[in-house]
Amino acid sequence: MIQTAHIAIREVKLGFRNPWAYSFMGLFALFMLCLLLINAQGYVQGYSGITGTTLNLILYLLPLMSLLLGSFSLTAEKEDGSWELLSVYPVSTWSFIIGKYVGLAIVLLVIVSIGFGTAGVLGFAAGSGFGLLTYVQLLAFSSSVALFFLAIALLIGTLAKNRWQALTIAVAIWFFAIIGWPPLLIAVLGFMPYPMIKPMVTLLTFLNPAELSRLFTVVKLGGGAILGPEYYEWIKWIRQPGGSFSFALVALLWIGSVMAAAQFVWERRRLRG
Repeated sequence: MIQTAHIAIREVKLGFRNPWAYSFMGLFALFMLCLLLINAQGYVQGYSGITGTTLNLILYLLPLMSLLLGSFSLTAEKEDGSWELLSVYPVSTWSFIIGKYVGLAIVLLVIVSIGFGTAGVLGFAAGSGFGLLTYVQLLAFSSSVALFFLAIALLIGTLAKNRWQALTIAVAIWFFAIIGWPPLLIAVLGFMPYPMIKPMVTLLTFLNPAELSRLFTVVKLGGGAILGPEYYEWIKWIRQPGGSFSFALVALLWIGSVMAAAQFVWERRRLRG
C-alpha cells in the first residue's frame, strides 16, 4: 500500500511537470468554453440536442487525451530507464501499475474538473449554464470515460516498446472505439440473424467503454427513447433504483480486468528482462 502511494505521488508530480498535461488542460478548458457558447441561447435540463452534442464532443477529445497520457507514461519508463532504477527497489508490479493508474487518474480528473469548473462558473455568471443535475451527469460521464480509457492506456503502455508504437496503437483504438464504432456495429449486426441482434448489441456495448458510458448517461438524462427497441433492457437496467451502483460495479470489474492484463504483461516482460 505504501509502495502504491509513493508511485502515485511520484506520478502526480511528473504529470503536472509534463507540458502535455497543461496542453490538454488548456485544450479541455477551451473545449468546455466552446460548449458554453453552444449553450448560450438557453438553460438546459436533461437530455437535449445540446447535451447530445456535448456528449459526442467529449468523446472525441477525452479518450484520446487519456490514451496518450497513460501510454506515454509507461513507455517513458522503458525509454528513460526509470523502470530499471525502480526495479532495484522492492516494488511489486501490482504496486507499480496501480500507483501509475491512481496518479494519472488524479491528473486527468483535475484536468476534467478545471474544464468543467471554468465553464460552470462562466455559465452561471452569464445565466446560460446547464442544470445542476445535468452538469453533474456530464461531469460523471467525463470522469468515467477518462478512467476507462486510462486503464486501456496502461495496457497499451505495457505492450508498446516506445512512444511511437504507443501513439500508433492508441490512435487506432481511439478511432475504432469512437469514430469507427457506428459503422462497425452496423456491419457486424448486418450479418447476424435477428434473434442474435440484442445479445450481440449487449456484448459489443460492454466491450466498448465509450459506448457503455454514453448509453448510461443518455438514459440517466432522460433520452432513452432515442436509443431504439434493441436497448429496452438497457433502459430498464439503468433506470432501476440500483442502476448507478450496478454501472459502477461493472466499471470497476472492467477496469480491474484490463489492469490485471496490464500487470500480467508487464510482469512477464519483467521476468524475461
